[in-house]
Amino acid sequence: MGNLHMTSEGLRRLLFSAVFAALLMLACRIPAAAAEEETHVVILATSDMHGNIWGWSYEDNAETDNDGMARLYTYIRQICEEDSAVFLIDGGDDLQGTILTDDIASKHPEDPHPVVAAMNYMGYDAMTLGNHEFDFGVPDMLKMLSTAEYPVLAQNVFDTSGNYLTGAGWTIIERGGVRLAVIGVVTPEVPRLDGNKAGVEDTVFESAAEAVQKAIAEIDGRADIVMVSAHMGLAAQYDEEGGSDSAQKILDMNPEIDVLQVGHLHITVNEKQGNTVIGGVRNAAREAARFDLTLDEDGQITDAEVTIVDMVDYEPSEEIREIPSVSEAHEKAIALAGGGSSEGGNAQGTGEASVVLGSTTARFQPENEITGIPEGKLRDTAVIDLILKVELENSGADVASAALFKDTSDLPEGDIYYGNIFDIYKYDNILYRVPVTGRELKDYMEWSACCYNQWSSGDINVSFEPDHPSYLYDMFGGVEYEVNLSKPEGERIENVYFHGEPLSDDQVLTLAVNNYRYASTLKAEDMIAGKPEWESSGSVRDMIVEYFAENSPVSPEVDGNWKISGIDLGEEDPRRAELISYINAGLLPVPYEKSYNLADYEDLAAQAEENRETESG
Repeated sequence: MGNLHMTSEGLRRLLFSAVFAALLMLACRIPAAAAEEETHVVILATSDMHGNIWGWSYEDNAETDNDGMARLYTYIRQICEEDSAVFLIDGGDDLQGTILTDDIASKHPEDPHPVVAAMNYMGYDAMTLGNHEFDFGVPDMLKMLSTAEYPVLAQNVFDTSGNYLTGAGWTIIERGGVRLAVIGVVTPEVPRLDGNKAGVEDTVFESAAEAVQKAIAEIDGRADIVMVSAHMGLAAQYDEEGGSDSAQKILDMNPEIDVLQVGHLHITVNEKQGNTVIGGVRNAAREAARFDLTLDEDGQITDAEVTIVDMVDYEPSEEIREIPSVSEAHEKAIALAGGGSSEGGNAQGTGEASVVLGSTTARFQPENEITGIPEGKLRDTAVIDLILKVELENSGADVASAALFKDTSDLPEGDIYYGNIFDIYKYDNILYRVPVTGRELKDYMEWSACCYNQWSSGDINVSFEPDHPSYLYDMFGGVEYEVNLSKPEGERIENVYFHGEPLSDDQVLTLAVNNYRYASTLKAEDMIAGKPEWESSGSVRDMIVEYFAENSPVSPEVDGNWKISGIDLGEEDPRRAELISYINAGLLPVPYEKSYNLADYEDLAAQAEENRETESG
């Protein structure tokens, strides 16, 4: 029981310690009871990591400097060392997205998945199912997730027997005396996006808001904190009327939610509605959402806030990179992409498994006139025309559509490797041939042309609507047309010709379109009435690989079937050239989302010269 006697010296030290502690609390203005009884909780939330474990662009054979799960782990470990009650939650879309996941790990779903292995090592408490997990089909998806040491949540997804598809819809985690309930829901629009994948048609998807309501009733007050991890944005993406895929609808129906994580849209979200803190992060493990909550002695939340933390300042963890399944898949992905090895490899394919798929005679994209303003969205280019040609030849359709998935997509001169093909066609889409009327095709083209901002007199460049990114901008082959940017959205497509004749609204054509655009846009927004009359057995990316095998060397060809009209960028005005020189020198920000106008020339020139002086001095 210990020594019950105390010397005078011991008593003096005890009294001194008590007085010192009391003075310290007064100095910090913290009541003694609160200091002892308040509990601080940190919830770290990630989402849409899309297979980026290492922090590596396989198509570019280069390490990135601001993303990757390895960087996330460095940050996570730091927070865990600082706080005792730390929870780690993920919002889905993790098993897909890179050559490592899509072309290496997916070929052997029965083996330990490198993303799951990394998440196990990082200590995740729970993961919500994302829509891209279904890209591999339900049976293979479940195999990939079978080694997870954390529950995979899907409260609104069931198998044919009425059981949770992943085995769990919600979970309660206890740490540091705090009980956190996490409810996971995925957008119920998965059948639109992956309806052709194995097992999806036999899977039942329910409205997210109602599913969360059921879970909260089942939890029945057994948790101190209720968190919803929703793989969807706040606003409905498809079901605007019913809100079945809206995180806002979840919150409106369940105001007792303390923490709401959103995802799927790859955008930063940081807000508070009532007492609920809401956070969402960008993709590729670029950011983490940190939720800080304070609980009083009764377990009631007295304070809550959310911070979005950028990974740019964190060094990648070598521990994550050295996980055997991660390092092995990483080296195989580099080799497949044509980059050799991460240690001394190169973009010419020095690795043993690097395979030359074909060759080109020249680069396929023109140089950008203005840094950061992609010429591939301003005019017809050989990259898009190649994809459209492949789609038309394989489908036998009259017209075809394709997107430049990222602004920098290009094919270099010389040998072509898998990474180059992945660079111009990142997604594993299959191809449909669908009947459309002339009116439906024009409506589709108008939807695509919304990617541009309307041009105003004096604008020196074309700029782009930030809510309509590159992967949502389709260009079309098989028809000739103009995009008049002096007109508002919905009135821009003009002079549409098919085989040299004006395209009438009631004329029927066949359209080659990928399965994602067909489901998520053409059908989801009721643009067309027709259904696929043919679908490809392989992906569009596979078709491009086959084209290079059969036609190399491939020369860049541009048919110039479309152009932007209704604008005058003032190419002859020396002030425009001066402003462009400032942009290209980094003295003015890139006018990507808002054009520079000659009316603001003096202010812009003064700003550039001020930036020059700051840099030089």
